[in-house]
Amino acid sequence: MIGGQGQGSGGHHGAMAAIGAPGKASEVTRTIDVVMQDNFYEPEEITVKPGETIRFRIVNKGTLLHEFGLGTATMHAAHQKEMVVMMEHGMIEADRVNHDRMKMDHGSGGHMNHRHGQEHGSVLIEPGKSTEMVWKFAKEAKLEFACNVPGHYESGMVGQFRFK
Repeated sequence: MIGGQGQGSGGHHGAMAAIGAPGKASEVTRTIDVVMQDNFYEPEEITVKPGETIRFRIVNKGTLLHEFGLGTATMHAAHQKEMVVMMEHGMIEADRVNHDRMKMDHGSGGHMNHRHGQEHGSVLIEPGKSTEMVWKFAKEAKLEFACNVPGHYESGMVGQFRFK
């Protein structure tokens, strides 16, 4: 789950319940391949069922750093603000994650470096790299998968989840 409503647990856990949670590999019902380019996803739309656990195999075939983040439009908007701060502090660059700077506290209460990873429904992937994320979807909701690296969402790097 990407950026909740503030740093505390109030909005964070409520938003998490709306989009689901990390899934168990033993419960995966399907695997979906996602390709990232500069600045779009293939596919642009993914159909899921409430309660379904999906393994996403994600590869970045672009030349820029990209994110595969799950959330609502409101959650993405909040996370985009965090990503701007991360770029300003050198935690992320156009084509890479600066892992040493990610470990530092940049006045974010120490939470900034914990916003990415499967446990948050968001992964950053450098050019030419790939990863997997297993996610169990909750109830039907208006969800997107998006890249919140500054400027990417605005350039159209966002896709829709359709529930069936």
